[in-house]
Parts: sequence; C-alpha cells; structure tokens
Amino acid sequence: MATGKRAKLSLDRLESDREALLRRLGHLNSGAKLLPGYRSALILLNSRFRRANLATRLALLQAAQFMVEVLERIPY
Repeated sequence: MATGKRAKLSLDRLESDREALLRRLGHLNSGAKLLPGYRSALILLNSRFRRANLATRLALLQAAQFMVEVLERIPY
C-alpha cells in the first residue's frame, strides 16, 4: 500500500473516531453540557482538531475521549 493511501486511511479513521465522540457528546444530558469539560471537549474535537497534524490529532482524540468518558460517568 502506498504511503499516500495509508495516510488517507488514517485520516479517515481519525475523522470517524472524531464523529463518534461528537455523537457521544451530543447524547449527554443537559446538565453535563453545562460543565466546562463539555466545552473543552468540543474545542478539542473541532477547532484544535482541524488545525492539528496527524499525530497531534490522535492525541487530541485520546484527550477528548477521556473527557467524554468522565462526563458520561457524572451522575445527574
């Protein structure tokens, strides 16, 4: 497989992971959406993700995933 195709597959995978995290954020209850972590996760998954290179995008997704998991566990 050519390097260009591999990079395209990696970008596609990162984008699909990003979309899945955004869906999880969208399913949070309204109380969780008022927390600072919600806004931070949105920033990581949107503006920062768009400006980042491939390796940084992976790290941003990992950080956002952690934040989403914490938000999902907060009882309301």
